[in-house]
Amino acid sequence: MEIGLLIIFWYGILHAFGPDHLTAIADFSIGKDTKKTLMTVSAFAIGHGLMLFLFAKLIEHFSIPESVTAYGDIIASSVILSIGVYLLFMVYSNRIHLHAHIHDNKRHIHIWFGNEHDHQSGASGASAFGVGVLMGIGGVRGMLVTLGMLQGQTIDFTMILAFILGVMVVFIAFGWVILWINKDILTNLQNVRRVFATVGAVSVLVGGNMLLA
Repeated sequence: MEIGLLIIFWYGILHAFGPDHLTAIADFSIGKDTKKTLMTVSAFAIGHGLMLFLFAKLIEHFSIPESVTAYGDIIASSVILSIGVYLLFMVYSNRIHLHAHIHDNKRHIHIWFGNEHDHQSGASGASAFGVGVLMGIGGVRGMLVTLGMLQGQTIDFTMILAFILGVMVVFIAFGWVILWINKDILTNLQNVRRVFATVGAVSVLVGGNMLLA
């Protein structure tokens, strides 16, 4: 692998450790099974990378002032803050529900938002992809700083793929932590509401702090 791609890959790893990204992953993965959690983290990483690629190409061909790209940080912060407020509202309005049953000698737990009798799952992979796209706008400036280290190279999809792979390394590792929480802690409604309240509060704090920074 070329040194440039290694730099982009490493940047993806560092970028994924941002509290806003880990908070977003937690928001969308809490209460999900293994398949849905992995789908969520993958969708988020792909959406994030594709948006960075799109904006990087636009900035490569057009002169876009930094004041405009700065709005990306506001959008990303607002997304995290909004998700946190939504989760807290769901918790304190008693709109988070849990149903446990035995299937094939294994205990399965379903968690959903809204009407107690709907049994509809929460956010989907498409939702995670959409949030990844929105938050990708907030990572444009950092990506351009890294790409600036690779002067003379055209921004191509190979670079973005390296970035996505770096992001997914961290997201999937964090996803396994979330899976442990889902399996061993979210075993009753009281714990479910406590965990969602905690995740919601963290989202509000992270998003609010980013907006004020």
